[in-house]
Amino acid sequence: MKGILLLFFMLPFLFLGQNKNITLLDHWSDTTMITNSSLVRYSGCYSFSKAGHDYAVIGTTEGFHLFEITTDSKLRLIDSIQARYVSSQAITREYAHYGNFLYAIGDEGDASLQIIDLTNLPNTISLVAEIQDERVGKAHNIHIDTARALMYLCLVTPIVNGSATSMTPIRVYSLENPVSPQIIYSGIDDLDEVHDIEVRGEVAILNCGFQGIRVYDFTDPISPIYLSNLEFYQEQGYNHQGSLSEDGKTYVFADETPGTKIKRCSVSEDYMLQVQQLFGVENIPYDKTAHNIEVIGSLAYVAYYNDGLKIYDLRTNPPNEIASYDTHMDLPGNGFSMWGAWGIEAGVSHNRVLVSDRISGLYLFDFDRDFFEQSQSPSSLNCYPNPFSSGGTLSIRTANDDISSFAITLKDQKGKELLKKEIFDNSFTTIDLNIAQGTYFLIIEFPEELFLHRETIKVVVK
Repeated sequence: MKGILLLFFMLPFLFLGQNKNITLLDHWSDTTMITNSSLVRYSGCYSFSKAGHDYAVIGTTEGFHLFEITTDSKLRLIDSIQARYVSSQAITREYAHYGNFLYAIGDEGDASLQIIDLTNLPNTISLVAEIQDERVGKAHNIHIDTARALMYLCLVTPIVNGSATSMTPIRVYSLENPVSPQIIYSGIDDLDEVHDIEVRGEVAILNCGFQGIRVYDFTDPISPIYLSNLEFYQEQGYNHQGSLSEDGKTYVFADETPGTKIKRCSVSEDYMLQVQQLFGVENIPYDKTAHNIEVIGSLAYVAYYNDGLKIYDLRTNPPNEIASYDTHMDLPGNGFSMWGAWGIEAGVSHNRVLVSDRISGLYLFDFDRDFFEQSQSPSSLNCYPNPFSSGGTLSIRTANDDISSFAITLKDQKGKELLKKEIFDNSFTTIDLNIAQGTYFLIIEFPEELFLHRETIKVVVK
């Protein structure tokens, strides 16, 4: 058996691939839809819950598809709504919902704001309003403050009588009448653009492209108050999008510029941002680009162009990659770094995660968030609890989350083998043990720099 293990682990990182600590639950794509020469069909994804059901949305070149996320974690297609602008160039669509309505926007061509009635879910949906006038036409991003019935749109280009008018960086709308939003603010005059927005309470963090980040107080949405900016910082590029932690003390953002790293910032009480750490994937074999980020708890979920879903532990310095799943197969000789994972929705119930990939569609994953939240990346091989109560669950986590394949063997004091398990695509495992009290030896074998590495831990069962 030792010879078999040696062969298994001496294969040069065959099992240290792009997928670790994440389980694919379901995947959807439709290759019959309109595409461009790069095979791009999909853009943003979104999720929401209603009446005890979870739903997923993905934008396409033709409009959007809405799914129920079933109790057995499958993507059940409910319906599709065709957009006003259908084209191989319709590659940017985003969504938000308020009450019984879903709001859909696009940023190319003859786009509009579509409002969809969700009342009859989980059976059907219907388009109840389509707005293309002096209020809105094209828009790049959307956020809805459900507590105050406010809709924020970024990069708004109204289309009146079929003609596009001038672009406005940001507009705020009242949703007092949900099917007829009314403009209550339009600005900000000294900004060229607002590409994306993160709103927490009355405070909004604006991603302003090559002008960096601005922070405003929208307590009075008719007259926002400037609070701070981050105009210059390390590895600066096109400031694209970011996410604020639940406690409001950490902000993580990315520049949509190949080769630039993700930035982790501290946030002071007066909303001053200070970059503390840079992190992300290596720029090998070409410069890489992070696209969209969502922070939940102490973890940052990243839709990384070309490299798929990446999850980082923000408690380490720099943040450590603890999980990944590559949704995109790079073409031979292709150095373009903006294909692949586009959107991320990490807050789906039951530790599920949604990712939209520009070329390959919608993915539903399972990620054991609770396990990784309970303890940060260990500095050495971790086996707990130890001492251990018979009949419980023993957890083993490697010291390096880049190692995602290993084997464990449990023996008693006489050397009798009681359990053997091989682990693939994970840096941790759990085992249920119902054994007598005493002392046992847990042997862990895993590859390290192409050599068989072995550690033994004494486990006490009480």
